[in-house]
Amino acid sequence: MKTDTIIKVEGMNALIAKLGYVDAERFIMLMNKEPFDYTKWRDENLNIDLSVRELSKLAMEAVFRQP
Repeated sequence: MKTDTIIKVEGMNALIAKLGYVDAERFIMLMNKEPFDYTKWRDENLNIDLSVRELSKLAMEAVFRQP
């Protein structure tokens, strides 16, 4: 199990890799400004009827579609 520190570092590295330094910082500032209910977002945006394999396939397709 990863520590909180490792998760924070890996998350920040992922944001920087995808968005760059400036937009990663903007993203964090935007998320801190707005109240965010992950549970509500998950219920509205993730299809819970998918199997783990189906969800994984969709995630891999999304990763490889990125420019």
